Amino acid sequence: MTKLLALPLLLGLTGCAGLAFARQGIAHGFIYADATTPVHVTNNNVGRKTGEACAMSILGIITTGDATMRAAADAGGIRDISAVDASIMNVLGIYAKMCTIVSGTG
Repeated sequence: MTKLLALPLLLGLTGCAGLAFARQGIAHGFIYADATTPVHVTNNNVGRKTGEACAMSILGIITTGDATMRAAADAGGIRDISAVDASIMNVLGIYAKMCTIVSGTG
C-alpha cells in the first residue's frame, strides 16, 4: 500500500528541480536538457578569459550555490566583462545545474 502511495508522489515531483531555474530563459527538456544561451553582451573588448559559477537544485526543494556574474568573474580573474552566457543541465527534473559563464579581460 505504501508503495502505491509513493509512486504518485515521486511522479508529481519529477520536473521540480528544473523549476528552480525556470526564469533563466534557457530551453528546458522534460527528460534531459543540456543547453547554453547568451544572456548579455557589453561594449568591452572580447577577452580570452572565462569564468564559471554554478548553482544546483534537487527536486526544486534544495537549491544551493552562487551563480552570480560576480562569482563567475572572480573565478576567471575577469575585471572587465564582455559577455555573459548561461547553461543549464537537467536530468528528469530530479537534478538540475545552472551556470553563469562570463568572458572578458583581466
